[in-house]
Amino acid sequence: MATRIVTLPADGIGPEILAPAVDILKRFVADVEIEEHVFGGASIDAHGTALTDETLAAAKSADAVLLAAVGGPKWDTTDPNRPRPEQGLLGLRKGLQLYSNLRPVRPLPALYDASPLRREIIEGTDLLVVRELTGGIYFGEKTRTQDSASDLNIYSREEIERIARSAFQAARTKVTSVDKANVLEVSRLWREVVIDVHQREFSHIPLEHVLVDNAAMQLVSNPTSFDVIVTDNMFGDILSDEAAMLTGSIGMLPSASVGNPDGPGLFEPVHGSAPDIAGQGIANPLAMFLSTAMLLRHGLNLDSEASTLESAVDQALDNGLRTRDLGGTASTAEATQAVLAAL
Repeated sequence: MATRIVTLPADGIGPEILAPAVDILKRFVADVEIEEHVFGGASIDAHGTALTDETLAAAKSADAVLLAAVGGPKWDTTDPNRPRPEQGLLGLRKGLQLYSNLRPVRPLPALYDASPLRREIIEGTDLLVVRELTGGIYFGEKTRTQDSASDLNIYSREEIERIARSAFQAARTKVTSVDKANVLEVSRLWREVVIDVHQREFSHIPLEHVLVDNAAMQLVSNPTSFDVIVTDNMFGDILSDEAAMLTGSIGMLPSASVGNPDGPGLFEPVHGSAPDIAGQGIANPLAMFLSTAMLLRHGLNLDSEASTLESAVDQALDNGLRTRDLGGTASTAEATQAVLAAL
């Protein structure tokens, strides 16, 4: 039976980086069926909504979903009645019950000098941000008048328990739970539940609690002190992008959204749609390739194949590959060829 992968090129540079990623995926999965759907801004233009019922149904029945990039200034609006591309992403995560977002951050030695931080600060960094993805302030009840607005930040014990479990299961040395328990009641519940899960199920793994403002400082001053960071939806959104810059370019980081054992995961690069360079053939496809590796590992249980692809990206960079965001001149096609040659 063929492996079914739903692909969502979406917006900006999305189609340019997804096409070579699909070609690479086919090298690792012999009997694969690719089903492409419009999504995000492209779907708003075509159908008036960022996520159609047809696309969601196709994603639910797939073995994995590979997404490129969503959004752009064309669809930016403060009108709550107009659709936004990001609503499609929230709807897809919710519809697929993907509550755990995994973002590995591992600066590569070949790119240490591309980081805005000194080499001695980032050297040896190898951390994972585990972000709760389907609860919190992004999904809470929203109100809006001409003069005031509110967003409800709400978490249940069950939601916190399951994301804490994901973090402890991924940990090698320790878990750092990030909250704002000195101010927010929801963070006090978060901390209480994480402690409870730790004591009941994972007492052999060290646990520390860090306030989000301190965590933001520690990420740029002492990133090697982290192993697994677990935090809520909004804090995770912000901290994972901050952590991304340790690598020298947000164009280098993949992500996986998982959680539903009976459904597909969603795999996408962390970067945006970069509409300013769309269509020029100069986008960095490496985060897309690394997201494909995460699909192989977490979506299809092909761990050795994932490692092979990740090693090929490392080797291409060791051999001098540099796209423009990394200070070089390589095009999307040249970056792809460099990775294929390493394979």
